[in-house]
This record gives sequence, structure tokens and C-alpha cells, in this order.
Amino acid sequence: MPARTSTDVTTRSLEQRARKALGSVLDPELDEPITDLGFVRSIEVGPGHRLTVHLRLPTSFCSPNFAYLMASDAKDALAALPDAGAVTVLLDDHHDSDLINRGLAADAGYRGTFGDEADKDLEELRLIFRRKAHAAAMERALSGLLRANPDLTEKDLLDVTLADLPHSPATQALLRRREALGLSLTPSAPALVDEQGRPCPPDEIPLRLRFARSIRISIDGNAHFCRGLLRTRYPESASDQAPRAEDTTLI
Repeated sequence: MPARTSTDVTTRSLEQRARKALGSVLDPELDEPITDLGFVRSIEVGPGHRLTVHLRLPTSFCSPNFAYLMASDAKDALAALPDAGAVTVLLDDHHDSDLINRGLAADAGYRGTFGDEADKDLEELRLIFRRKAHAAAMERALSGLLRANPDLTEKDLLDVTLADLPHSPATQALLRRREALGLSLTPSAPALVDEQGRPCPPDEIPLRLRFARSIRISIDGNAHFCRGLLRTRYPESASDQAPRAEDTTLI
């Protein structure tokens, strides 16, 4: 077997770091890394450390704004790598692949790519999904707390602070979602808040929890559905999908 050259090692290192960078890119609706979902089809390192990444989605008609958001975030994450050369991100087999790929190549931005069809600004879209992700994470953490403490009632959640939450994946996920929204991470901050970080009024607690639970169930259900669709469309993607970190046993 021929010895690996320094070029081989550098290429492999950049490929690994590129995959790690893509792990920071989330599907806006499913709130999971595109690497865990199996959306990264391939990563190629070419001359001059040029990076070419192909993305794939569960169907050809996935929402174009979701698709663009993931592809654009993927390009930004790769371009931030200190030794990366030119970066090309290509979305495969989507009904808007040509439009999206041209827009990404030209750095045209969301509105520059979709023109009049871009009814919302990209950051506005991102904020909508960050708020949904926060609501789902908050419900997971608080429902887990209730299950672990049978004497605790929903009304008692009014006094629960971030410091009262156990050190668990659900709590860490909630803290990341709060940070993404610019909400307080102070240990004494209330855990049950609205999208602006305001404490929930006592009489609204049941309604607020039910609403958050409906968002969490929708996200969990869509995540499993999309994973299955991707495996059906691209059978080889099964080996690229990672188990879900979230506890989906809550009802």
C-alpha cells in the first residue's frame, strides 16, 4: 500500500473539518443538523483547497425558502474555515435547484435569488424557526422535569428557574435555543417564558404548555417523516443519518 502524502492528509483534514462545520447548519423546520439528517450527499476537496458540497433533501418539492436557508448557511459555514479555498454548494434534485444554485454561486442573497417570490426576509424566516425551536426545547425540558418530579404541578413551573433544571441534553438544548434568541441565560432566569423572554402569567401556563407541546410534536413528527422519506428516495442516506438526540417519548 503506498504511503499517504502530506497532500492526502491535508485533504482529509479539510474534509473532516468541513463536515464538522456543516454540523452547525440546522434544518430550520426540524431543528437538527443537516449532517445528522443525512442531507449532506458529498464533500469534495479540490485543487487550492476548493470545497464542493452536494446537498440532498427528502423530496423535490421541499419548501424553497427552507432549502435556500440550509444551502446558504452551509456555504457560509464552509467559507468561514480558515484554509478553505473557493466554496461551491449545490442543491441536487430539487425543483428549484437551478435557481438556488445560481443564486448561491452569484452570492445574490435570498431576495436576489427569488425576487418578488421572496415574501419574507431571510433573517425574518430564521427568527420564526428559532422561536419554534425554543418553544419545543422549553416544552421538552419542563415536561421532563414534571415527569421526574411527580409532586410538581404545572402551576409550580412559574417559579422554576434555569438553575432548577437538571444537567441533561434537554436542558443544554434549551440553553442553546435561548442563546440563539438572545434570551437570558442567567441561572435565576425563569425557565417558562414567551418568545421575548417574558415570564408566563400564572393563568396562561396550561395554554402556553399545550401550545409549546403542539410545536414539539409537530417538529418531532416531521423529523421522523423526513428521515424516512430521505431513506426512501436515497437508500444510501441511511448510513449517514444519526440517531435523534431529542427525547421523542413525551406525549
